[in-house]
Amino acid sequence: MKKISILWVDDEIDLLKPHILFLESKGYRLTTAQGGQEALDEVEQHPFDIVFLDENMPGLSGLETLSEIKQRDASLPVVMITKSEEEYIMEEAIGSKIADYLIKPVNPHQILLSLKKNLDNSRLVSERTTANYQQEFRKIAMDLSTVNSYEEWTELYKKLMYWELQLEEIEDQSMFEILESQKVEANSQFSKFVDRHYRSWFQDGTGPVLSHSLFKKMILPELKGSKTLLVVIDNLRYDQWLAFEDVISNFYRKKSEEAYFSILPTATQYARNAIFSGLTPLDMEKRHPDWWKNDTDEGGKNLFEAEFLGAQLKRLGLNLNWEYHKISSLKQGKQLAQNFNAQKDNDLTAIVYNFVDMLSHSKTEMEVIKELASNDKAYRSLTLSWFKNSPLLEIIQKAQVLGMKLIITTDHGTINVKQPSKVIGDRETSLNLRYKTGRSLSYNDKEVLAAKDPAKVHLPSITMSSSYIFAKNDLFFAYPNNYNHYVSYYRNTYQHGGISLEEMIIPFVVLEAK
Repeated sequence: MKKISILWVDDEIDLLKPHILFLESKGYRLTTAQGGQEALDEVEQHPFDIVFLDENMPGLSGLETLSEIKQRDASLPVVMITKSEEEYIMEEAIGSKIADYLIKPVNPHQILLSLKKNLDNSRLVSERTTANYQQEFRKIAMDLSTVNSYEEWTELYKKLMYWELQLEEIEDQSMFEILESQKVEANSQFSKFVDRHYRSWFQDGTGPVLSHSLFKKMILPELKGSKTLLVVIDNLRYDQWLAFEDVISNFYRKKSEEAYFSILPTATQYARNAIFSGLTPLDMEKRHPDWWKNDTDEGGKNLFEAEFLGAQLKRLGLNLNWEYHKISSLKQGKQLAQNFNAQKDNDLTAIVYNFVDMLSHSKTEMEVIKELASNDKAYRSLTLSWFKNSPLLEIIQKAQVLGMKLIITTDHGTINVKQPSKVIGDRETSLNLRYKTGRSLSYNDKEVLAAKDPAKVHLPSITMSSSYIFAKNDLFFAYPNNYNHYVSYYRNTYQHGGISLEEMIIPFVVLEAK
């Protein structure tokens, strides 16, 4: 195994002989330098794994040497060692991205700890993470056989997300494959759970908060006494929220983080309209037939969210100053960000941001997006990159300056579909890949949740004989005609509308300005 090579820079290097001998006895290779310029010469001529650098040296100071080293090799870890505890020196060193900061006198074990932290950290973390997950694996497996409430499913899903993010960092493929198999099994069991209980959630009030009750039960209590920015990021999965949570924490502190459940179908026209109307799709059709559009109706299906919201606020007896904005392009986002101070007198500013939805749809349409978001890890990474450079972040920063409360949520999630499920329908059958509604549907009973009487799940019927089917697990519906081409085109794309942990269990986060 290759020896780790250390450069130790100190104008009193002879006094450090015991430390050097100790490290050499541990298998490290040491090179010494008595000044900044000598150290720079060594860095230019030889590759080093890490540098220990004295701050107080004649000639080039430690900070000056640090700056020069970083210009030559920005990735080379440098540990600063100094007699001084002056704050400005620490700030200068940390600002220059040092790997560690030690104060003299240092003992050999401090040096060894710093080496392990900086050079052996990934291996140690990997081993510990793998061991912890192996222990947790057995507990998750046991939970999967006993979980029987929506609260338990929420906690189990969050636990799976936690381990997915942990294992992603260490890149242990074998452990990751085991986790993936647990996610598949979890979705299979979750689909059965939803099949058994979904209808009763509308009747007895013992189920989770669903899309149509979200505003009244979770948003309304937060509006009292504070000006609020409500951001509904379309199609946002729980893990995508976790991906950019740290960015928001620079401006907002988290007051609460909960999950709620999307209604079925987990599709925008149903779930998001339900949020803003405070009504089930069946009630939307009955109360507001001019605003509600069924799958086969012409025109946009989400054109009346502002009207739905206004009607709900009136029904709840709320006399608020409010505005609604839908952002579907970069230009619209920039315009709102530029003029956001105009929202300062609003009690509620509601924004629907469509980027993640556009990303999932473009993944189907564009080969380059298929490459960039080929799996969940890449999908999260792409979402984070978008968010850090988006007008939405600028809007959130301006909301923080105005002291607004921030609520971030979504209408439904999405899942990477892997396996086709054959379905046959007539020309009036809806087009979505994760749910179908229409007459005379033929399908595999085991692969779907079927709602033969849509009214029982509070859905409207296109015709007297219409029914709905929802795909379970990671399935997507495919017609027998041109089957192989269709399956090849849509496999491994992100879709929504069906039943999965990723689509149904979604974040609701309340944050307060720092």
